[in-house]
Amino acid sequence: MSSHRPEPSSPPSTAPSAAPARPGAPEIPATLGQHGWTTADEAAFAPRRQAGLSPARVLRRDRGRCELSTEHGPRFAEIDRAIPADPVSSPCTGDWVAVGSATLLGRSAAVPNAATGPAGAMVMEVLPRRSALVRSTASRRSTGQVLAANVDLVLVVAALTEPLRPARLERLVALAWESGALPLIVLTKADLAPAGHTTAGPDPFWHTALASLAPGVGIRTVSAQDSRGMDELRDELAGSSPGGRTAVLVGPSGVGKSTLANALAGADRLAVGAVRGSDGKGRHTTVRRELIPLPSGGVLIDTPGVRGIGLWGSGDGVDTAFAEIVDLAATCRFTDCEHRTEPGCAVLAAVEDGTLPERRLASYRKLQRESHWMRTREDARLAADQRAQWKRVHKEQRQLYADRERHGRHR
Repeated sequence: MSSHRPEPSSPPSTAPSAAPARPGAPEIPATLGQHGWTTADEAAFAPRRQAGLSPARVLRRDRGRCELSTEHGPRFAEIDRAIPADPVSSPCTGDWVAVGSATLLGRSAAVPNAATGPAGAMVMEVLPRRSALVRSTASRRSTGQVLAANVDLVLVVAALTEPLRPARLERLVALAWESGALPLIVLTKADLAPAGHTTAGPDPFWHTALASLAPGVGIRTVSAQDSRGMDELRDELAGSSPGGRTAVLVGPSGVGKSTLANALAGADRLAVGAVRGSDGKGRHTTVRRELIPLPSGGVLIDTPGVRGIGLWGSGDGVDTAFAEIVDLAATCRFTDCEHRTEPGCAVLAAVEDGTLPERRLASYRKLQRESHWMRTREDARLAADQRAQWKRVHKEQRQLYADRERHGRHR
C-alpha cells in the first residue's frame, strides 16, 4: 500500500462545474453559492427538486432540528424520523440535505416553530458526503461521531504560547487525513510567542519540530491581534473556486479557535474567553459546532475544544500521518514485519541510527492499536446487528408458519 495519500480531487461542492448546467436548470441562489453549492450540485439535485425537495446546508444541529442555509435564507427544520438517529448517519454541521415541506409531504412537525415557516420544514435526506471528520464517541462505544461534513481543510490549531504536545498533534493530523480532507496546521498567538518560536529568527522552534511530526503538512503562523499571517490564511480558505473551501477548526480549548474564527469572519460571531491564569488552560466558550460564511470566500466550522479525541475509521489516516514509517516498512526483509525484534527491519535500523525518533515509532504503534481496536469493535457491532436482524426474520417466519398451520386446522 502506498504510504502517501494523493490529494483529494476537487469535490463537486467546491470545484467549478466541469460543464454548464443543462438548459432550463434553475440558477444557483446566492445564499447557497456562498456556502459552496455549484451548478454540478444543482444538476445532480434536479430529480429531488422535481419531487418537491430543495437543497440546504446545515449551519447548526440542535437535537431534533437543524438551522439551515436555504435558497430563501436561514431557517429551522426538523429532522424526519426516517433518517437514522445514529451519530454517523444523522445530519451534522456542514452536511448538505434535502428539505421538504412537512405539510406537502404528508408529515406532521413534532414541534411547531414559527421559524420553520407556515407549512413547516423537514430534513428528508442527508446528501452523500464527500468527506467527514469522525471521531470515536466519548463513551468509547463502537459508533463514531461526525464532527463536520463536506470539509476540504482541517485546520489543526495550536497556540505558540503553550508547550508543544507531539502526541496530540499527531493524533489530530491522523484524524484529519482519515476524514478525506487536507490537514493544515495553524499556529496562533504569534504576537505572544517566545523568541524563536515563530517563522522569524534563526531557529524557528515549532516549524523545525513540526517538520518531523507532520511531514508534508502545511503550516501557517497567525495572530488575530496584529493580523500577522491572516491574509495568507484567508487565501487558503478562499481557494480558486467560486464558493471557496470549507474548513473546520480542531484543537483543545484555549488555543484561540473562536478568536481566529471571529478574525476571519470580520465580526464577533463567536464568544471568546481568556485562559485560566493558574494553569494556562482554556475554558469551553464554544459549546456547539457552527458553520460561518467568510466575507473573503469559503466557510468555516468552529468546534468545541477537545481534551481527548479517539480515532475512528479504516486506519489509512494513521498510515498517511506516519508516511515515513510506512515507507521504511516497505523495505523490511519480511513483509509481515512488526518492527520489534525481526532481523532486517528497516524501521528499527532507522531508530538505531537516529533517522527515526523512537518516540515517533511508539506513537505510530499506539495509534495503530487504537484504530485496529475500534475497527474490531465496529465489525463486532455490525455482526451483532446482522445476527439480531436474522433472528427477527426467523421469528417472523416461524410465526407465519404457525399461523398457517393453526388456520388450516380450523378449516
